[in-house]
Amino acid sequence: MALDAESPASGPHDVPTAAQLVAAVRDFLASDVLPAVDGRVRFHARVAINVLGMVERELELGPAQAGEHAARLEALGVASDAELAAAIREGGLDGDDTLAPLLKQAVRAKLLVANPGYLDSGRP
Repeated sequence: MALDAESPASGPHDVPTAAQLVAAVRDFLASDVLPAVDGRVRFHARVAINVLGMVERELELGPAQAGEHAARLEALGVASDAELAAAIREGGLDGDDTLAPLLKQAVRAKLLVANPGYLDSGRP
């Protein structure tokens, strides 16, 4: 990824942004390191590339997802994931028709960061 000096900086920091730095390292590993290594180092390079992709997506999507997650929790009448788990365990949300769709949205948001290819694979 080319670091674009015209890109807006996020917050008080100049370019390159954290997302741009992560993308540059990921691209370097994928284009320069991965083709030059074998075996265990190649495997670990692939893992590092995947991790950096996750970090990149979390930096991009995380703030909006945090707001959406808070809204889902509020819609269910809880303030945190711990409260949600307790409410489910205690049966407090039994019969709530909004629970399953909201949980599906939460899992989808996590997959968009962790492994968006899973969503594109046609899996349920």
